[in-house]
Amino acid sequence: MTDQLKNNIRSILKTYRKTIWKKTINAIDEYQLINENDKIAVCISGGKDSFLLALLLREINRHHKIKFNLKYFVMDPGYDKKAIDLIKKNAQHFNLEIEIFKTNIFDDIKDEKNPCYVCARKRRGHLYNKARELGCNKIALGHHFDDVIETIMLNILYAGTYGSMMPKLKSDNYPNMELIRPLYLVKEYDIEKWAKYNNLSFINCACDFANKKTDSKRAEIKELIKDLRKVYKDIDKNIFKSSENVNLNTVLSYHYNKEKHNFLDKY
Repeated sequence: MTDQLKNNIRSILKTYRKTIWKKTINAIDEYQLINENDKIAVCISGGKDSFLLALLLREINRHHKIKFNLKYFVMDPGYDKKAIDLIKKNAQHFNLEIEIFKTNIFDDIKDEKNPCYVCARKRRGHLYNKARELGCNKIALGHHFDDVIETIMLNILYAGTYGSMMPKLKSDNYPNMELIRPLYLVKEYDIEKWAKYNNLSFINCACDFANKKTDSKRAEIKELIKDLRKVYKDIDKNIFKSSENVNLNTVLSYHYNKEKHNFLDKY
């Protein structure tokens, strides 16, 4: 292990212990994300979130009471050579044995009206297939706290529904497979600070659609929450807590297991 990598890890355990390390441990414990002898496929996109996730899970496996197995892989949806080279460089720096497998997702979605949604759905299928091939029972994604609250606001403002991004999900199409999000309580701001503190660089989405801002709704919500934080610093915490404090006595209707329930049913 190089001195630079030791410093990267030390910064997680020391400098960002409260904001990154402990919050990841808390999410794993609170939402029961990892069980003894799990075999977890860590899905690395090449961005700061997924690489941090890989480092965290490796360190947690060393220090935590629960022991589990890890596999690291990268799905290439059509990245250019520059992006792939940076991913390989970071994997080597972090001493991660990654497997890169190729797909044609970027080509498949180029004519889609909602390419980001279709891309996410197609990615998920490929990730589950690869994880199953590796003998894993879980896939770990790098979604963080801000992804969660942005999803809540997106659903309210643009879909007219209330729904959050869950910390874990059972797959409908892949029996005995589960998706987990260990960074669920970690704020993007702290991930960015960690990357800057260590002078690290990562790829962004690396697709033409994101660069052209084809789907800007999430970016709009991100800016909205940023502005709201200026008015009330805990606004993000309250958005998050709203998904924990739903009072069904004040809800007109809700869906559970694809069945719709109305407040008049028990009025």
